[in-house]
Amino acid sequence: MIYLHIFWAFFIANLLGYGGGPATIPLIQNEVVNNYHWMSLSEFGDVLAIGNALPGPIATKMGGYIGYEVGGILGAVIALIATILPSALAVILLFKFVNLFKGSPKVALMTKSVQPIIAILLAVMAYQFFLTAYENSGVFHLVFLAVVSYFALIRIKMHPSLLIVCCLIYGGVFLS
Repeated sequence: MIYLHIFWAFFIANLLGYGGGPATIPLIQNEVVNNYHWMSLSEFGDVLAIGNALPGPIATKMGGYIGYEVGGILGAVIALIATILPSALAVILLFKFVNLFKGSPKVALMTKSVQPIIAILLAVMAYQFFLTAYENSGVFHLVFLAVVSYFALIRIKMHPSLLIVCCLIYGGVFLS
């Protein structure tokens, strides 16, 4: 039964996650943390941080890791299939209709209507991670890492993956 739950969790998240990786992350988080309780919000945040530091699509990396943690190698394979299947089906089934609707104002309006919802989902997830970071590491480390991250990303133009690795090292040294 666990394999069916793994498939369903990642299939639904990726079916409804319009826009790719960033849009699916809150949906995956809801399934993994809130619905099935396979990991805590803090653990999910760690998986997300590591997944962002690695190359490739975030949804498949998270699916493979979480699937493996929950159901072993078969769980990882099932999670990867469930992550890829919605897009593959959409491409195969809807490819014929792309040219018919690509210039449609209604389709453009639907696309623009979904963007605020994705922004709200990402904001809620960021707020939850903020609260978890505050509870686990305290206000000093939270503010310090936020300020350093801001300057590294905005002023120095450091690559986000490098910043994530630096913050992981900082956490390993000062928060262990």
